[in-house]
Amino acid sequence: MGTPDFIRDIRASAGHQLLFLPGVSAVVFDDRGRVLLGRRADTGMWAIVGGIVEPGEQPAACAVREVYEETGVRCEVERIVLVQTLRKPVVYPNGDQCQFMDVSFRCRAVGGEARVNDEESTEVGWFELDALPEMKRFSHFRIEQALKDEPAWFDHTPQG
Repeated sequence: MGTPDFIRDIRASAGHQLLFLPGVSAVVFDDRGRVLLGRRADTGMWAIVGGIVEPGEQPAACAVREVYEETGVRCEVERIVLVQTLRKPVVYPNGDQCQFMDVSFRCRAVGGEARVNDEESTEVGWFELDALPEMKRFSHFRIEQALKDEPAWFDHTPQG
């Protein structure tokens, strides 16, 4: 899907200025303990699935929607893994700036077949935990937290 319509509407009047947006990440495991990853079309990097929460949408429902839209996999949310405002804004090639508050979920695959299901990924697949492709620390950290049987992680560090 790319940029949601509500963001396009905001950008029409806000231009490229910094927007603070709610995002979700989904760490999806299958019944063999493999993790679902997609190779992002914009960066070429492997990553966990994520997206922007639409107005009125619940974060967990957004995670389920994003996983299906991007990968064709149906999943259920098991628990919150992490809540974090990302420290650095993202600057897109067109100049748009966004800073995300990410809620990451541990999810369990319940159906569908992993495939490229939209334009946001060039490849999609299941990976054994000891054979993960090169990824940014963002994805590795969320996978690590999803594997722990602990309360949700959050950043205690004050800003400034």
